[in-house]
Amino acid sequence: MGARGIYVETTIRATLDDVWNATQDPRQHVRWDVRFSRITPTTRTADGSARFVYERRTPFRTIRGDGISIGETSRPDGTRTSALRFTTDDRLSPLRDGRGYWRYEPTADGIRFCTGYDYSPGWGPLDVIVRPLVGWATAWSFDRLRLSLETGRPPETWSLPGVVMFWRGERPRARRCRRTPPHRRRALDDAPTTLAALAAPGGVE
Repeated sequence: MGARGIYVETTIRATLDDVWNATQDPRQHVRWDVRFSRITPTTRTADGSARFVYERRTPFRTIRGDGISIGETSRPDGTRTSALRFTTDDRLSPLRDGRGYWRYEPTADGIRFCTGYDYSPGWGPLDVIVRPLVGWATAWSFDRLRLSLETGRPPETWSLPGVVMFWRGERPRARRCRRTPPHRRRALDDAPTTLAALAAPGGVE
């Protein structure tokens, strides 16, 4: 995996429950996150982890993979977390095995929502191009989520082609998000302990 991984952070002026629901409900998740076209829950494990199948559709191919996640909604410090592992056997996928987390932290300015994740590249040396694009897509999606929750407008209000509409000042912008972890640490340094204990995706223990 990469030396530092991918990190994205934003602050959303909304309630903790609103941010949690918009990101944990698969039907809501795919509305704002351009990295996914469909997320289909499958089964739950004994520890409460949720397995799912994800898709990313492109004009040329639909990439499918398996994932597993587990959330913490009641932590002593008042934060919430969600840990994730994913994988795909599609040889044309630029992302293969991966793992990461979401963290939800209430602050005086709103909910600090951040992610840290990393993956094994599927395109070898071309990952020097893919990785910045994946990081940008994550940040753009985070700002799209923020705009939707703060304005009450549907995420679909801002489509990906709208990136080139420079005259629309309210459009999502990746640069509004923080892209480096605090203290310049690696993206997964602040991962919750649930990530290390999370089973492998795809029904494999």
